[in-house]
Amino acid sequence: MPHAINKSLQQAIIYSVFVRNHTQEGTFRALIPDLPRIKALGGDLLWRMPIQPLGETARKGSLGSPYANRDYRAVNPEYGTLEDFEALVDAIHAQGMKCIIDVVYNHTAPDSVLWESHPEWFYRNADGKPGNHVGDWTDIIDLDYTVDRALWDYQIETLQFWGRYVDGFRCDVATFVPVEFWERARTAVEQVRPGCIWLAETVHREFGEEMRRRGLYAATDTEAFAAFDIEYAYDIQTVFDRWLEGTAPLSHYLDLVDFQESVYPRGFNKLRYLENHDTPRIAGRLGRGLSLDNLTAFIYFLKGATLIYAGQEAASDHTVTLFDRDPVVWDTGSDLSPLMERLAQIKHETLGCDDFFSSHADDEHDIAVLAREGDWGRALGVFSLRGESVPVSVDIPDGAYINLIDALPIEVCNGTLAAGEKPVIVLA
Repeated sequence: MPHAINKSLQQAIIYSVFVRNHTQEGTFRALIPDLPRIKALGGDLLWRMPIQPLGETARKGSLGSPYANRDYRAVNPEYGTLEDFEALVDAIHAQGMKCIIDVVYNHTAPDSVLWESHPEWFYRNADGKPGNHVGDWTDIIDLDYTVDRALWDYQIETLQFWGRYVDGFRCDVATFVPVEFWERARTAVEQVRPGCIWLAETVHREFGEEMRRRGLYAATDTEAFAAFDIEYAYDIQTVFDRWLEGTAPLSHYLDLVDFQESVYPRGFNKLRYLENHDTPRIAGRLGRGLSLDNLTAFIYFLKGATLIYAGQEAASDHTVTLFDRDPVVWDTGSDLSPLMERLAQIKHETLGCDDFFSSHADDEHDIAVLAREGDWGRALGVFSLRGESVPVSVDIPDGAYINLIDALPIEVCNGTLAAGEKPVIVLA
C-alpha cells in the first residue's frame, strides 16, 4: 500500500554534516555548539553522513570512506561513543530540528561484520570472490538482496534499532536496493518511529540506465517514490552540470524541471541542491560570470526540499575529501548566511506545498523566471544567474511590488521587470 505523502517536507531545509570534517575535533560532541547557527540558517533536518565504524581492508586515503561501513550496529569510535551520539541527537531535538543518518545498504567494507558472519549474503564475481558492480568503488563489496530474506530481516532490525534514536534515514544509492525491501523496511520502522522520514539517493539517469542494460537491478525514480518521501534530483543533474559548463541552455534544464511535474506522483519531493558531498563545491565551479546569490535563491525557490552542504554558506570552494582528515574551510571572507536565512524564512512562511510550478528562461542572459501557485497564493521568482541588469518579460500585472528577499520596491511596467544583480521574489 503506498505511503502517505508528507507534503510539509517540500518546505524542509536539510543541512548535511560529515562529522569527521565539520569541526577541528571531528566528534559528535564538538558539533553541538554549532547547532544554534545551523538552526538559525533555517535548518529543519540535520543529516549526518555515515556514523558507523569504517573498514580497514582496501581503504581509500588514510582514514577510509564513511561509505565503506564495517558494522551497521555500532558508532565510529573516532567520533565518540553511543552515549555521545545520543547527546548530539538530544541537542538537535532541543533546537527544534530533526536528525537523519545515512544508511549504506547496497554494500559494506570488505572486512565488515556481515562478511565475516554471513558471506553468503554477498555478490560474488565469476571467480567466486566478493566484488562489486561499480569498478572504481574499490573499497567495498556488494550485498545481494536476492539470495536470502534473512538479510532483509537483519537490515530491517538494524533500521528499527537506529529508529529509536533518529527521525529518519538518507539511504545511499537506494536505487540499487529493491524497492520492495524499502517498502517493507518503512512499514517496520513506523512501529518504532512513527512519521520516520525517508530520503533516497537515487542515481543519475544515465547511471541507472547503464546498470539496467547490464542486467542489474536499478529502480527508476518513479518506482522509488513508492517507498521514499524525498529523492535526489540526479535525474536532471547532467543537464544542470552542462548548463554550468556553458554547453546546454538554461531552458533545457528548466524544461526538465517542468517535466518532473508530469511524471512523478502528485506531491512528489525532489531534493534541490547546488552541491553535495559527491559534487565539487559550487563556489569553485562558478564561471561565465555566474552569480552565487542568484543561484542560491534560484535553488531555494524550486519546488522541493533544499539541501545545504556544510560550508556552502561560507562559499567555500574547497571540495572536502571523504578519505582523509580535511576540515571544512569556514574562513573564506564570504558569508551567504543572511541571504540563506531570509530564503529559508520565505520557504517556510510564504511558499506553500503541493503547488503548481512553471518556468521560462532568457537563454541569452541566463535569466530564470519561475512561478509557483497554490492555495497559499502565487509567487514569482526572477533570477539573473549572471547578475546582469536586463529587462525580462513577466506574467504579472503592471504595478509596484516588494522584493521579499530585501524588502526593496520592484516595478513592473508593460509586462517587463528589470532583473538585476540581486535575486527577486514577489507575491503576485
